[in-house]
Parts: sequence; C-alpha cells; structure tokens
Amino acid sequence: MKKIFPQLTSIFLGFTFWGAGMVKLYAGHQFIGWIGPPWLVERLQEYELGLFAEFIAVSQITIGFMLLSTRFKLLGSIMMIPMILNILMVTVSQNWAGTPYVLAVLLLMNLYILWQYRDFFGPLVDEGKNGGNLNTRKEKSRQGHLVWLAGWSLQLISVPISFQNLTIAFSTAAIGLILAILSFKVDSRFTRKIETHP
Repeated sequence: MKKIFPQLTSIFLGFTFWGAGMVKLYAGHQFIGWIGPPWLVERLQEYELGLFAEFIAVSQITIGFMLLSTRFKLLGSIMMIPMILNILMVTVSQNWAGTPYVLAVLLLMNLYILWQYRDFFGPLVDEGKNGGNLNTRKEKSRQGHLVWLAGWSLQLISVPISFQNLTIAFSTAAIGLILAILSFKVDSRFTRKIETHP
C-alpha cells in the first residue's frame, strides 16, 4: 500500500492535467477530462494570446503524461508546481468561485508525490553532494525512454488527427498511452541484458 498510493496519486494528477490539455486542443473539445476550461484557447485568442493558451495546453499534456504514465513522476511533479500556481493566480484574479480550492487540493497531492522523492532534493540544493543518501529506484534504459517519447509524440499527433477523424485520434492517443506504460517492460528487458552481459 505504501507504494501503491503515490502511484495512484500520480495517475490521478496525470489524468487530470493530460485530459485538461488534450480537451483544449482537440476538435470540438471532444476529449475526456474533468477540469477546464476547454475554451481557453478561443477565449485568449480574443486578446491575441491564442499561442500562449496552446503552449499551456501542450505543457499540461506533457506534464500530465509524465505523471499519468508514472515514468517521470519526479520531473513531472517539479514541473507541476509552477503550472498549478500560475493557473491558481489566473483563477484568483478572475474570481472563479471554487476553482482555487480544487487547485489547492491538487497542489497538496502534488506535494505528496514530491515528498516521496525528498532524498533527491538535498543534492539539488547542495548542487551535487548527496553523501550516498539517495534511495535506490528501478533502473531505466534509453530504449525505454525512447518508447515513452514515442507515446508522448502520439499524444500530440492525435490533436491534428482529431480534426479529421475522432476515432482515429482517440486510438492514436490510446496507443501512445499503451507505449508509455510498456516502456517499463522495455526497461526490464534491456537492464537485464546489461546485468548479464557487462
């Protein structure tokens, strides 16, 4: 249970922000997700900030995908802090009732994930000195990273496809998510080879 809860927290946060980014960019906002607003790009386009809104959406997709796939929980959680705080400032300045409280809960969940990696922050602050205090984690391979990167790329590729065919777009995004999950299998295969054939 000690390891499962951080994983579930990562998946929930990842799904939340991945879906929020995808719904902003998909044709007709036809994507799954529970937080919005899906019309952000159109609204900011009125102020010539459409490109900025698209950047926010792509950032949400990327950071959310890191957490959803659980491959880059630490990096995704670090990147999530400024994203949530920026969104929080927008909601406060716009007087959106309730949304700041939801974001505060999501921020706390993100801080919980970061707490699981607290042994990594000493070397960041001390710029490299860790005294051998890092907890060991499962080793990852370059091949696994490449498979994950292919899965992330398919998320972005599915966006323009959604304007032609939603079924193919959803399938492309799903294949990308499956690839990201399978990247752990690729790791175990290649790290085992390295151990047996030094």
